[in-house]
Amino acid sequence: MPQKVAFITGGNRGLGYQTALELGRADIKVVIGSRSLVHGEQALAKLRAADVKADVLLFDITRTASHSSAYSYFNGKFGRLDILVNNAGIAGGTFPGTGPEHRAADVPLDLLHQIFETNFFSTVALTKALLPLIKKSPAGRIVNLSSILGSLTLQSDPKSPIYHAKSFAYDASKSALNAFTVHLAYELRDTKIKVNSAHPGWVKTDMGGAQATLELSEGGKTSAALATLPDDGPTGGFFHLGKPLPW
Repeated sequence: MPQKVAFITGGNRGLGYQTALELGRADIKVVIGSRSLVHGEQALAKLRAADVKADVLLFDITRTASHSSAYSYFNGKFGRLDILVNNAGIAGGTFPGTGPEHRAADVPLDLLHQIFETNFFSTVALTKALLPLIKKSPAGRIVNLSSILGSLTLQSDPKSPIYHAKSFAYDASKSALNAFTVHLAYELRDTKIKVNSAHPGWVKTDMGGAQATLELSEGGKTSAALATLPDDGPTGGFFHLGKPLPW
């Protein structure tokens, strides 16, 4: 078997970088997508210093041209893609805050469009563009970086610990991404490709903030585990550190 190849969007920092580090330690070739080549090269140097086989690709998920470039890169260099980790995403403000943010009643529509463009529409478009290469993998894996804040079950339960943690634009984009996971997994149910949503946890990143409960070193573990599922592993699910979460 040739070495597996993984593409991680937004892989130059935070959760994406940690996922790249985890996968690299599993002897997987990782390619990190970065909007800034300077920042991407800095992350690449750290990965290689950790003995991770890695490359960087100048990539902006909101640009269709980047999707085409990514397809050409993986098709030309490897002829396939084994793992796609859709990690790139934005919160659109202070996250998650202590009270309502981007409320459903008065959310700025331009903000709603901006967050959905990155977290949902562009992610769907990229996955569609790269799916022909993933189908060439002996066992393709697609991991969508979601959030427990996208769980409609927990958001609607007054007894839930996240009941009051509402940031409408962000939360709704992750609920939509979860729906994409369910539908795509269903469509690929007769293949060896597995599609799952990952909740990384509340991690100390630029988005999560210093008060988060998990260290950055823990942030990539759920994504990496779903990216390396065995043949009998689950598909069409929502997980955090091996435990299923309600939709």
